[in-house]
Formats: sequence, C-alpha cells, structure tokens
Amino acid sequence: MTAETLRSAEDLISARLIEPGERESIDRVAGRYAVAITRDMAELVDRADPGDPIARQFIPQASELSETPEERSDPIADQAFSPVKGIVHRYPDRVLLKPLHACPVYCRFCFRRETVGPRGERLNPAELDAALDYIRARPEIWEVILSGGDPLLLSPRRLGTIVRALDRIPHVAVVRIHSRIPIVDSSRVNAGLLEAMSAEKALYLVIHANHPRELGAVQRAACARLVKAGISLLGQTVLLKGVNDDSAVLEALFRAMVATRIKPYYLHQADLAPGTSHFRTSLDEGQRLMAALRGRVSGLCQPTYVLDIPGGYGKIPIGPTYAKVRSGSGVWQVQDPAGRIHSYPEAET
Repeated sequence: MTAETLRSAEDLISARLIEPGERESIDRVAGRYAVAITRDMAELVDRADPGDPIARQFIPQASELSETPEERSDPIADQAFSPVKGIVHRYPDRVLLKPLHACPVYCRFCFRRETVGPRGERLNPAELDAALDYIRARPEIWEVILSGGDPLLLSPRRLGTIVRALDRIPHVAVVRIHSRIPIVDSSRVNAGLLEAMSAEKALYLVIHANHPRELGAVQRAACARLVKAGISLLGQTVLLKGVNDDSAVLEALFRAMVATRIKPYYLHQADLAPGTSHFRTSLDEGQRLMAALRGRVSGLCQPTYVLDIPGGYGKIPIGPTYAKVRSGSGVWQVQDPAGRIHSYPEAET
C-alpha cells in the first residue's frame, strides 16, 4: 500500500472522494485549515455513502468556514498555560510536551486546527533542550504527555532521543504518547518506531479512533506489534455528530478496541474549535449514549465521558449520574442499568 497522502482538492477529486464541482469550496477551506488524508483512511471511505463516517472526519466541508459566537481559536487555552515553547503545564503533576505540530491526517474537528499543519512548527534542538530543562527543574511533574501534532511522525531517532531523555529524569514516572499513526498510517509502526518507544519508565500509547471501521485488519496488526513490544495501549474517542453519535456504533468501537487490547480511556465532548459546530452533540445526548452502554458492555469497554472546560480549566467527567440522595432521609436513590430505582442507606458517621 502506498503511503501517499492526499492534500488538495485535486488529490481528493483524483481519488473520487469529492466531485469536481466541490473544488472551489474545498480550496477555500484548505486556504485556512490544513488538509491531509492518508491512503489507509481514503481506502476505508464508502464512496456510495454521502454521510460516510470516515469521510466526514477527514474530508473538508464548506461548513467549516461558518463559525459560531462561542467558538475559540484556542478552546482549552494551551497558549495561556505554556511557560516555555513546546510545554503546556495545566495540571500540577503533568505536562504536555509538543515537539511538533504536524499530523499524518488533519481531523476536521481538531481543537488545535489553528496551529497544526504540514508546515507546523517543530522544536529545534535548543528549544527541545529548554522544554526538557523545564521538566527536569520541577520534581512535581510525575507524567509527561507527548502530543502535538502527532509525536509518532518524528523520526525514530528523534523520538527515541526524547523518550531516553525523559527516562533519565528521576521524578518522571510515566510517559504518555497520543497518536493517530497506528490507525491512519499503520505501516509506520515498524521495528524502528517500536525501538524508539522502548522505555524503562511506564509508557502508554493513547490511540485516537472514532469509528469501528478504523480498526480493520491492518490497524489491528499494527496494534498487535505494539502490544508485543510491551507498550500499553489506551484509546481516546471524540463524540462526533454523524460519525459515532449512536450507541450501537460506540458499542462496536469500544468492543473492537478492547478486543485489540486497547483500553477505552476517554470519550471527549467535542471542543469549541472554530468551524466545528456541525460535529458537536449536546451534553444531554452524550449522557444518554453513555447510559445506553451501561449494563450492555463490559466495564473494560466504558471510557470516561469528559468535557475539557473552555478557557483551560481542565477536564471533568460529565457522564450520567446514577445515585442521588433523598433530601433529609439519609437514603440514596440509585438507578440500575435498566432504569429501576433502588434505595441504599447512607453509612453512619
């Protein structure tokens, strides 16, 4: 399979992913936001389905140029919490380290869509040293999360240099890497990449997938190579209208993840990024979908449904609540997966 990436309206027309009449509108979108879809993902698109969930994630739409008043160019305030270039320090015990801003694909709902792109910044050696020095100087930093952009786009040599440097920082116990690569460009998961991620510290790879069709045979094989190399896999998913806002689709996705040895970690409420309102569900809808999974699938298949509060105030769980105390009674009312209400006594203090 070729590793060619489709980056323009002309590429998308040649691949029969859009019609020639859409060229002008796609060019307008591409003039503002980066466009890329790998052949791995292009081959998953059902061209006979105008609402195909794979196409919806990666192929530009004219609606991206329509913004709503609540949308923000930096919805979770990365810039406000960036003390040095490449570092975001929003929580006391962990930091993001962003060595580059390029990705193998550009998701149309990305919350960093204003800063990522094929010419996106990457840290030069001096900037990377400064970012690592920031981590070295702060013993409260227990976990470092490699993000971006997609860190697995780095050469194995450069990625390995970063992982080794973090390994040598005594107070860093956990390294976490967030990536789309195992799903969208699976051939990159090769011996060199696996060696680069070989760490003495606990290392977790968080794989982003939004639809069960993204976990085909090629992708599962890439994940198997990661597991055999001793890398623990977690999964993150964004709740997206027209892609996975259906309990059966989410169930199939989370079952496929667990069967591939990926533990579903987060289901994200879509962020308030510019031009993405056509992807966002309501919080009520997200809670309803999570409630529909309770009791139907194993706890292994249940991610935490979270909202990253706009303005950089952090992630909070926003899933449905199954227990409420009855005022003044000392008795809780708890709801089972079938919706039946039961009483549960409060513990004596």
